[in-house]
Amino acid sequence: MTRTQTFKTLLAAAILVCATAASAQSLAPFKDELFSYPAILSETDSGAYQVVDYNEMRDVNGRDEIPEKRVKKDYVALGVRSQQKELRLQSGSGALRFVAVGKQEGASMIVLYLHGQGGSRAQGVNDYTFGGNFNRVKNLVVQAGGLYVSPDFSTFGDKGLAQVSAIINHYAEMSPGARVFVACGSMGGALCWKLAGDVQMSKKLGGLLLLGSLWSDDFLTSPAFKAKVPVFIGHGSRDTVFPIAAMEAFYKKIRAKSKSYPIRFVRFESGIHGTPIRMTDWREALNRMLR
Repeated sequence: MTRTQTFKTLLAAAILVCATAASAQSLAPFKDELFSYPAILSETDSGAYQVVDYNEMRDVNGRDEIPEKRVKKDYVALGVRSQQKELRLQSGSGALRFVAVGKQEGASMIVLYLHGQGGSRAQGVNDYTFGGNFNRVKNLVVQAGGLYVSPDFSTFGDKGLAQVSAIINHYAEMSPGARVFVACGSMGGALCWKLAGDVQMSKKLGGLLLLGSLWSDDFLTSPAFKAKVPVFIGHGSRDTVFPIAAMEAFYKKIRAKSKSYPIRFVRFESGIHGTPIRMTDWREALNRMLR
């Protein structure tokens, strides 16, 4: 075997190892005993649609030191704050403010949380609200060598899309090859669907997570749908802001158009509008997208 042949063989082996490592990437356990779903009441579509037990007395009053304001200390690990920074990015849309947690260069993955109406970048990094679930996702991502970002944006329309896109593009350039997962709470979902409809942005997406959010039939003809970008939908059965019947109908439209589409629906039985932000098992949802 010549030197050139040897080099090509070694290069091919290295590429295979890297590809295998990337496909096998997953988030390691972190407080799973506290954050895993209490119970699966039922499931259909080979597990793509699940009904999860939710009980306010157990999952809010029993979990929080001060209900809906401060979770009990067992649910948080505050060491991750040492890797949390308030930052600004100059872009064509002006100065963008956001909070970044983890590796800003060479990140294994990038996870963004987009808040809903009346929210801000502070919501997605608050360690104590929503049952400590934001503290958990920060720890999960940092533990995996990734980057978690919670940005401000001015609208849920095209300007907001430009602002969020600027942040994604900035960090995608700093971490080439990192898959980008965007979680959208409530009205923030409008931006999730806009990202899905953008040809360039959809190429960067590793998954979309809609948490107590809204639907968009435009997704069915979007670049992200054609690329089979994974979608997670978490919704409370008693959501009065975005009725669950409409979101379930949207889920069924996707399934009807493509039985193999990587979509998952978790219905939190008796949950309200904010329940999915509190109860979604980040590790399970992201790991399914990382497969």
